[in-house]
Amino acid sequence: MHDDQTPDWDLETLAIRAGHQRTHEQEHGEPIFPTSSFVYGSAAEAARKFGGEEPGNIYSRFTNPTVRTFEQRLAAMEGGERCVATSSGMAAILATALALLQAGDEIVASRSLFGSTVSLFDKYLGKLGITTRYVELSNLDAWEAAITPATKLLFAETPSNPLSEVVDIAVLAELAHRHDALLAIDNCFLTPALQKPIELGADLVIHSATKYLDGQGRAVGGAVVGRDAELEELFGVVRTCGPCLSPFNAWIFTKGLETLNLRMRAHCDNAQALAEWLEAHPAVARVHYSGLPSHPQHALAARQQRGFGAVIGFEVKGGREVAWSVIDATRLLSITGNLGDVKSTITHPGTTTHGRLSDDQKASAGITEGLIRVAVGLEALDDIRADLARGLDALA
Repeated sequence: MHDDQTPDWDLETLAIRAGHQRTHEQEHGEPIFPTSSFVYGSAAEAARKFGGEEPGNIYSRFTNPTVRTFEQRLAAMEGGERCVATSSGMAAILATALALLQAGDEIVASRSLFGSTVSLFDKYLGKLGITTRYVELSNLDAWEAAITPATKLLFAETPSNPLSEVVDIAVLAELAHRHDALLAIDNCFLTPALQKPIELGADLVIHSATKYLDGQGRAVGGAVVGRDAELEELFGVVRTCGPCLSPFNAWIFTKGLETLNLRMRAHCDNAQALAEWLEAHPAVARVHYSGLPSHPQHALAARQQRGFGAVIGFEVKGGREVAWSVIDATRLLSITGNLGDVKSTITHPGTTTHGRLSDDQKASAGITEGLIRVAVGLEALDDIRADLARGLDALA
């Protein structure tokens, strides 16, 4: 497949066809190139490729055909000029910061971030002299008030983890650009099947490919999509520092993309029905899911998304012990901090995914002791519902 054949294809077609350039073997499925290095026909050819005078593979840390197929396919699906793949989602965020920021620069970020992202910003980027200010995700006035002349990057997850908070990406992008800053959106929860931040004005889209891009919990990886100018700097970080994606994992993610649209629609259908059932359950105090009309940003989510995703946060009446009793009563759902799998997962964010945050940080992010997160998989809805009912019905 040649790149000039792809521009008018729909998302479903891009997910299956984009990025694959057949080798001389004329294979139908995408090949895996599990090689560390590549050979040349002459010393002159090697010199040209190492010097950047001629395109081609050099070393699999930064040039590998299998990784390139995944990158080109995801870039096409997100509507970006280029993609750089990394060894994990956290590596994607780190590489973005190292490429685009320097000592004295500032980040303005949502309070509603994955706990490891907060730790990265505060503990490790802080050591490099990069300051992060946190604001309420949906409060655009707070975003603007936090921006200073030193602000170079705005960073947000939308919808957020695990409360499904949403920010108006188009307005936030305009705000960032007015202050000569870039906007990075973590699109892990929705993927390009449900949301395209670049079309709404974002400069960078960040993924933990570990989640829905794979969809079956098989591999760890990450990616950043955006314009070539910023991505060339980010590619330099991966080339020099080495947080690269393995060819095998890239192949897994490429195959995962083929079914992404179908899976995300099925995830959304299950999650919507489960959220409505949870909202009506007498043991549940509150449900956080943007697909519910009761969600404060339901209208915004419906406008800028093509679906509401599969992650539901709900609060039970009682604290940690009650939440744990509901989790421990499950027999089908997997008790794990990961998500994005065809298998439904359940966790207590306050002691797992956000457990390293301080009490004040948890309070600011809305992480209560009674909060439970369910990433709704593709099992039969009746079975998921019955599994949660074991613990919830005992509380009612």
